[in-house]
Amino acid sequence: MLPRSDQEKMQIQFYKPRNEILKKYIEGYYFISSSNTSKTLHYLTFPNNFFIISAMSNADLCLSDQKIIVKESPKENFVANYVSRYTSPIEVQCQGRFNEVTIYFKPLGINQFIADVEPLFIHKSDTDFNPFPDFSAKMLDILKLEDSAHQQNELEKYWLSKFYRVDLSLLEKVIADVETDLKIDDIAQKYQYSRQYLNKLFKRSVGKTPIEFRKVHRFRNVIAKRKDVRNLTTLSYENLFYDQSHLIKDFKRLTKTSPNLFFKKVEVDKEYVWLFV
Repeated sequence: MLPRSDQEKMQIQFYKPRNEILKKYIEGYYFISSSNTSKTLHYLTFPNNFFIISAMSNADLCLSDQKIIVKESPKENFVANYVSRYTSPIEVQCQGRFNEVTIYFKPLGINQFIADVEPLFIHKSDTDFNPFPDFSAKMLDILKLEDSAHQQNELEKYWLSKFYRVDLSLLEKVIADVETDLKIDDIAQKYQYSRQYLNKLFKRSVGKTPIEFRKVHRFRNVIAKRKDVRNLTTLSYENLFYDQSHLIKDFKRLTKTSPNLFFKKVEVDKEYVWLFV
């Protein structure tokens, strides 16, 4: 665990979008500034169904499947990355001082801002993310702002300028069914898809297969309800697991640890679920 003094420096405020349109497609975002970045930060972040974009200044970034390393850059620069798909913990190491904004797009949300998202989902993650001609310059300007309210306004104004309405109502219905206990084959049949086509449709619009999406959805539901329900058996049945052993099995796949140990170490009432190491 980090020393208490270092943890206290990282009291990050997670903001929900103020704009009504953005609320439909963005779960939230947070800023890290060089004034509150601790000298070292080391944590694990766990699977979710969001499309996550991070933009940073004064930072050097190294990204692999299971690890992200951010170091203070000796010169002023800009770097942006995204993560669209991960089904096991990602280790994050931060060193030095830098500025960052990280945005969580809801499932399907990024499709309303970027016209061709399929290549992003194919690569799962990348350190050379630049979706618009003015993206780098605008994000860098936002990161330089010192007033948090001004940063929020400018960030939301920018992404609202990139919004274009895409009718994904059918896919929204499919996702709603995947979040239930309906069998995947039955869902495919309901919409007159083959199972193979349903998998392809999910991968190119959400970045995961329906099975992967469901596992992560159940896992995140358990975390969200943990503060109100302490009993693992009850949590299992309330979140569509067959039984407690099924919950434990999925937890170990997604977190590399047992539910009991996970809940002892992680503050589940936070908007972002990190395990400091």
